[in-house]
Amino acid sequence: MTSLTAPLRRLRARGTAPVGEPAPPMPREVWVLVAASFVIALGYGVVAPALPEFARSFNVSITAASAVVSAFAIMRLIFAPSSGRLVRTLGERPVYLIGLLIVAVSTLAVAFARSYWQLMVFRGLGGIGSVMFSVSAMGLIIRIAPPAIRGRVSGLYSSSFVLGGISGPLIGGALIGFGLRVPFVVYAVALFIAIAVVYVQLRGSHLATIDATPSTPTMRLPDALRIGAYRSALFTAVIFGWVYSLRVSLVPLFLATALHQRLAIAGLVLATYACGDVMAMIPAGRLSDRIGRRPLLIIGMSVIAGGTAVLAMSHSILLTFASTVVAGWGTGMVSPSIQAALADIMYGHGRGGPVLATYQMSQDLGTVTGPLIAGVLAQTISYAASFWITAAFAACAALAWVFVHDTRPKTHAVAAVPTEMAGPD
Repeated sequence: MTSLTAPLRRLRARGTAPVGEPAPPMPREVWVLVAASFVIALGYGVVAPALPEFARSFNVSITAASAVVSAFAIMRLIFAPSSGRLVRTLGERPVYLIGLLIVAVSTLAVAFARSYWQLMVFRGLGGIGSVMFSVSAMGLIIRIAPPAIRGRVSGLYSSSFVLGGISGPLIGGALIGFGLRVPFVVYAVALFIAIAVVYVQLRGSHLATIDATPSTPTMRLPDALRIGAYRSALFTAVIFGWVYSLRVSLVPLFLATALHQRLAIAGLVLATYACGDVMAMIPAGRLSDRIGRRPLLIIGMSVIAGGTAVLAMSHSILLTFASTVVAGWGTGMVSPSIQAALADIMYGHGRGGPVLATYQMSQDLGTVTGPLIAGVLAQTISYAASFWITAAFAACAALAWVFVHDTRPKTHAVAAVPTEMAGPD
């Protein structure tokens, strides 16, 4: 492969985009993926309230019931490298559809599980399909999004997932009244519909089809790891997954045991976090297109660190709500900006399955290990200790972006990946 630094030198020599140049229109394919993302997240939220209770219906312990949730994340983590290789071999669209199909079939199988171990196996298979469509969807968004509005596209895509996640538990809670198996059937049917829509809408799309000729450049993982911004993205992904899972797993326990609040209050706190997240996502995505990804990532991770530190010092429910919405804003700044940064890094290098899979695996690693480490700290020391260490890691992630170049292309028509980011780091 040719030198990775030459393209950006040519890119920088071109200067900045003309002031006032209109942004390109949002491609139809983006709206298709955004709609599918909403349905997927909605369905995930639909089954979330039912899953632990469904596992308990097989007369297993609370720990065993929790393991069903962990099995999904663990299988995502284990199969992330394989999904990257599949994307590189088959392309994003086939892997996306196959991944969705695996999740749909496994979810339907969960609805008819007759034992705890059947439930574990079917849910684990769902994790395999989940990482397949996650990695391939990210690759599709990277290639489909016009360079000038990558941040805007990333913000729209991320917000659709969060909105689906907020709405899902409300629907799932209502469906449980018809039986613990009903939410899984509803989710499976919704996924089959999403598969059909995506297949029809992306069939024949020139944007969703990649040139697979031998001359098509491909970004290898060792090349990506030489880029400072990519290494910072991997570290940020670990902490980002840690922070998110901590909010879902430990904060409700903190509210119940330390602040003596009802479970309903925990739900409101999580909803507040998600609302702050959504409020910031689309504006942050647009802003990252104008001023760059790096400032939003530094500020966003710093805001997450500050909000988590305030939570560590919180002794009242009002302060907890305030710190939660602040941390949500930080999450909303980071999510579209880091996806746009990955798109900048990948642009012009064809399929980058292993590069994207490694990023996804980093986030899943944080999601799996974060609650475990934070939980041990909370049990052996205090909740405050777990929040303080999380805040410190978030601050380190912000600092990691200080020492790398921004990835945002300086023209709207970028011919190659901005890889001189591997500069001073």
